[in-house]
Amino acid sequence: MNERSWDRLLKSIEDGLVVPVLGPQVLIDQDNKGSLQAQIAHQLLKFYNDDIGSDALPPCHELNAVVTRLKQNHPIQDLYGDIHDAIEKLMPKNEIDIPQSVRQIAAITHFRLFVTLTPDDLLARSLRTRCAVNEVIHSPYLPTSEGSDLPTDWLSRPGEVYLLYLFGKSRPAPMYAIHDEDILEYVHNIIARGSHVPVKFFDELQQRNLLLIGCNFPEWLSRFFLRLTNQRRLSDMQRKREWLVEALRPEEDLIYFLRSYSEGTEVLPDISPTTFIAELHQRWLARNGAVAEGEVTPAQAEIIPRNTLFFVSYCRAPDFPVAAKLVASLKSLGVAENEIWFDKSEIEPGQDFRERILDGIRSCRYFVPLISNAADQLDEKFFRREWHEAIDRGKSIQGRTFVVPMIVDQAYDPESYTRVPREWKDELHFGHAPIGQPDEQTSALLKKLIRAERQHGS
Repeated sequence: MNERSWDRLLKSIEDGLVVPVLGPQVLIDQDNKGSLQAQIAHQLLKFYNDDIGSDALPPCHELNAVVTRLKQNHPIQDLYGDIHDAIEKLMPKNEIDIPQSVRQIAAITHFRLFVTLTPDDLLARSLRTRCAVNEVIHSPYLPTSEGSDLPTDWLSRPGEVYLLYLFGKSRPAPMYAIHDEDILEYVHNIIARGSHVPVKFFDELQQRNLLLIGCNFPEWLSRFFLRLTNQRRLSDMQRKREWLVEALRPEEDLIYFLRSYSEGTEVLPDISPTTFIAELHQRWLARNGAVAEGEVTPAQAEIIPRNTLFFVSYCRAPDFPVAAKLVASLKSLGVAENEIWFDKSEIEPGQDFRERILDGIRSCRYFVPLISNAADQLDEKFFRREWHEAIDRGKSIQGRTFVVPMIVDQAYDPESYTRVPREWKDELHFGHAPIGQPDEQTSALLKKLIRAERQHGS
């Protein structure tokens, strides 16, 4: 791409007209262990003690090749759970270890819609470090209650992005695509407007330019996908553009087809997806006066989150470590960092900041006080002021949960805490999160609250 081409692309991104579509070629391990898809394929072979010998797995098609091989002698239903286990085993434990290209594309704040072709949650995890993420999962086999789509007012929700899993999201059940025949079925479901097709999301894709990076589509699927995401036949396209960035040069037949019938599609076969994303990220930073990953501007340091989902209230001296673990647990359940009010200071707040904290209690969705024996022995601490503020606000809230008290001691005995407000003991169920880790019942409650909030937003 020349300078003029980069300028056109960046202006379209800044105008909100571009949706990145990310495929498996983007998930390249920064320790040079190869693509994540290849690692999953080899892990699957290890599970089955299958020595593939001298048979080479085709580049960027490793998983399809291994599934095709294993299903000849093993029930294919089992492979979905095994691949899910392989993904869980290989996922980076820390956000900093997520492939750099994923973190770089997630950092471009002008992107509000994303499409991923892989079933992992790496992109969602990267996005959650800067904003709230609403996941839309397309799978014909989802339970009815789990279907979702893009809300009509999505543009009016600053600080939120929407991520479409086009071929399903990994779970220990056949609800995501693991081989080419699965992909064919998912595409057919979209064409037929079958189960759980996110119609509103596709409507937006049809009206926006697509940046297809490392998608690794089979030749037939490239044509189908481009047509699916356009309102008119390709030869009639005048207002839309697509950029196709592939590590492996697309087949000559596809290039000839696109040049003949889809003049709005620009094929970029001479730059790898990871190199392209690095260049795009750097140019975007330069144009927008942004800071590189890991840096924080003074203005950002002053921002205190408002209208958050969970306000975590705790006594700093004894309970800071368990509070931090609970916050990590909330993030693992899909709550974005900026949806959690968590004062990380281990000292009592100054007067100005106290008022801002109390403002946060007055605007949060759920107030989560952490209860421990150590905190129960203390009386003149600011967390008790937070509790009284929550009690006052709770009096005006009818018909829904507001306070979600959480016992963080190993033992679960709500009556043993003498300084916990009596109205909480009389009226509320106490969750249990020993050392900050919610138990099964409490995790189910938190998931229910999060799901209800997402569905309410949709």
